[in-house]
Amino acid sequence: MAASILSSRDLWRAVLGELELQLPRPTFETWLKKTEGVSHDDHQFVVEVPTAFAVEWLERRMYQAIHKAVEKVAQRPLEIQFRVVTEAETQSQQGISANTGPGLDIGLEPAAGASVHSALREGFARQQFNSKYTFDNFVIGGCNQLAFSAAQAVAEAPGQAYNPLFLYSGVGLGKTHLLHAIGHTCESRGQSVLYVTSEQFTNHFVSAIRNRTTEDFRSHYRGVQVLLMDDVQFLSGKEQTHEGFFHTFNDLHTSGRQVVITSDRPPSALALLQDRMRSRLEWGLIADIEPPGLETRMAILASKTSQLKISIDDGIIELIAKRVQKNVRELEGSLNRIVANLQLMNVDITYDSTSRILDSVVTDSARHNIEPESIIKHVASHYRFDTDVLLGRRRTKKIALARQVAMYLLIYELEMPPTTVGRMLGGRDHSTVIHGAGKINGEISEDRELRQDVLAIKEAIFS
Repeated sequence: MAASILSSRDLWRAVLGELELQLPRPTFETWLKKTEGVSHDDHQFVVEVPTAFAVEWLERRMYQAIHKAVEKVAQRPLEIQFRVVTEAETQSQQGISANTGPGLDIGLEPAAGASVHSALREGFARQQFNSKYTFDNFVIGGCNQLAFSAAQAVAEAPGQAYNPLFLYSGVGLGKTHLLHAIGHTCESRGQSVLYVTSEQFTNHFVSAIRNRTTEDFRSHYRGVQVLLMDDVQFLSGKEQTHEGFFHTFNDLHTSGRQVVITSDRPPSALALLQDRMRSRLEWGLIADIEPPGLETRMAILASKTSQLKISIDDGIIELIAKRVQKNVRELEGSLNRIVANLQLMNVDITYDSTSRILDSVVTDSARHNIEPESIIKHVASHYRFDTDVLLGRRRTKKIALARQVAMYLLIYELEMPPTTVGRMLGGRDHSTVIHGAGKINGEISEDRELRQDVLAIKEAIFS
């Protein structure tokens, strides 16, 4: 099979692309982002994770979702084996010799004397930032210029430029990318940096209280020069954790240490956050990131294809950029799915194949939310007709084309039966509908003007 010749790393990257589209962002960022495909054969897939605590979590909470995603990408069911293969984790297991090697199975309970907290502490010691999330790899547009410039200024002079720096936006628009970019820059200069999601902070805080290791907790968080906190909105309503973060923030800020925080909304909209914490978040600079426009989305895709070292026609890039508008994560996830089809199933990247793959990304619920009348209305509006003209009997070339485009969209987007489509379009025979939809489907990959018309209509319908 095609999957067998693909490296474990690339295969796992395709699996992560699937999971990123399915899972809540905090869950994906906390438990899957730092995982790596190690090896695979006809029966088993081995995945490296950063800590023993992560192994336990993934096996208990997420195994089924991961197993299903691996089966979909690899086209066969594989047993998933999570392992911690770093030297530090290997040595932390009592009774295991140092020469056991990277094949060590850490799916067992921690040895006597080990604790969840010790595993988390090792995770702190091995702070890693995503090598792809740098300032050089961040695509700048009018939607994110202020946030990018502020993040660069903070990285150049931590604790001096904007403190705290508060970045907010909807999901998947680049907040985490900028946090990692700041981390890369500061670490390269020998500064101590800690990146943490609010979910991780909560887990560490609860673990410290349970294990009576609050001094260790304080030293981890208050001993760094730069603290990067992702998705602070998830602290809302967690009184004890909120209190812990409040004192951590105060200590760092008072001593001139840099704090950078992200959220899905501005501080003023964090209703469950205490007033004293909200006011502190407003001390520095607040910068938002807007959804990228079409040109920026195309630039992001072009940058991503360059990183993946693949060549995709500009027309295909434009197709993806027009169909996927919500956020950068979905944009990259859709591209990853298309590349996975190329690598795993030897599917050429053409207009038709890309359109089919993108269609599969649109959930049934989203498709069902579109009313047939809305499609007819948008087609008529695009070609500058009244809806009555589209449903009538006139057959000029332009009207016939618009009517066939409507047939195509009703059948291929809403999967409506030809007989139903015929009744909606003025009582036309089902054979006429099949012919009209098939004609558009056959010509759309060759006729650039037709393709642009259909893309524009889809963009208006699904935006």
